[in-house]
Amino acid sequence: MTTSNRIGSFNGLGMNPGNLSRLSNAQTRSISAENFTGEPGKGGMAMEGTGKNHAGELGQGWKISPSIVVQPGETFTLADIDGAGAIQHIWMTFNGRQQRFYILRVYYENETRPAIECPVCDFFAMAWPQKTFSPLNSLMVTYNPKCAFNCYWEMPFRKHCRITITNLDAANFVLYYQIDYTLTEVPDDCAYFCCSFRRFNPLKYKDVVTIADGIRSAGHYVGTYLAWGVNNCGWWGEGEIKFYIDDDDRFPTICGTGTEDYFCGSYGFESTNSPETRQYCEFSTAYTGMPQVIRPDGMYVSQQRFGLYRWHVCDPIRFRKKLKVTIQALGWHLGENGKNEYYPLQDDISATAFWYQQDPAPELPPLPEKYQLEIV
Repeated sequence: MTTSNRIGSFNGLGMNPGNLSRLSNAQTRSISAENFTGEPGKGGMAMEGTGKNHAGELGQGWKISPSIVVQPGETFTLADIDGAGAIQHIWMTFNGRQQRFYILRVYYENETRPAIECPVCDFFAMAWPQKTFSPLNSLMVTYNPKCAFNCYWEMPFRKHCRITITNLDAANFVLYYQIDYTLTEVPDDCAYFCCSFRRFNPLKYKDVVTIADGIRSAGHYVGTYLAWGVNNCGWWGEGEIKFYIDDDDRFPTICGTGTEDYFCGSYGFESTNSPETRQYCEFSTAYTGMPQVIRPDGMYVSQQRFGLYRWHVCDPIRFRKKLKVTIQALGWHLGENGKNEYYPLQDDISATAFWYQQDPAPELPPLPEKYQLEIV
């Protein structure tokens, strides 16, 4: 019995359970410390590496080079890929002490400006991994025991893709990583995946948090991650998110009703209606969550901190010319007249934005200086 060639026009992109049975001419490749180039038949060949002393007499092919050491001030090229295709999965884990000092950058089509520039932990929606293990179980990123970051954002490119990591710390760190990608035809309507990072510490009184701005292209906005450190003792999530699309000026096209509403929660993310037992309730779902809540311990962990994500996978915010995204930092307190009132906050807020656009080299905001990045 013979089987005919049934490979059709499917290019192997946009993978989901509905197309998993379809054959394509796409080629699977993977880059790691055991195969720095991703070339076919070139994995596990190392004779030197971080695992050499552990391999003893086992020799070549026995986990000689499972990781790399990134030195202080070094920018290490994790991937340098020629051709057309897409990144489909990234896995990383570290042993470093301050992961805000490790900067991930992605460049498309030999551009000198990165399309992604972000501290590693914020890119993976987990700003305080060193504080406590908080499982994150979403479709686009996951954070798994003990310290495993995973990304499933599809990142198409047509000629070239380069991924780097920079160590701003004074100490080196060990990095284990794997970048899984495909080489295939990329349709003309596939856009480039972009990511920017901003921090406001503290936010100025009555200022809004700018999540994204300066986007000048056609595309769609697909995600928000906020690392929110509160500087007061009250509720902090009354602020409205606003999407200024294309020709919007003073007022936006989309205006949310509250911070917890935008992240698809309600009534303060509370676990119960009982004032005696209520607590913030962590949650992590396919498209939205608040997986990380740092609670004061009565000693040096003195401030509450929250990590929140919202992925616009089923409801992307589409724009044709430009986009700006802001959110208010608005609290709730008992005012001078004895009534509950809104209260502008001056919190420590980091905002990471994710979007796709036609231009491979967006104008990203300047990354904060080293110690303006530090988070404890």
